[in-house]
Amino acid sequence: MSTISIDDGKLRSLLKEALIEVLEEKPELLRDMLAEAIEEIGLTQAIREGEDTAVVSRDTILKALE
Repeated sequence: MSTISIDDGKLRSLLKEALIEVLEEKPELLRDMLAEAIEEIGLTQAIREGEDTAVVSRDTILKALE
């Protein structure tokens, strides 16, 4: 099997071109990635806040939901 050699500058340029092309042709990918990142940040914050609260029984939660 043969190998392909490419310098760092050329690789960087190719990656930039590919990223720009994807963002131009599929802008929803960037939107979806940002939405996912924001959701993850929110979930992380909720978990941190939840660690500092008192434990509540399952029955108490079910009664509150009714």
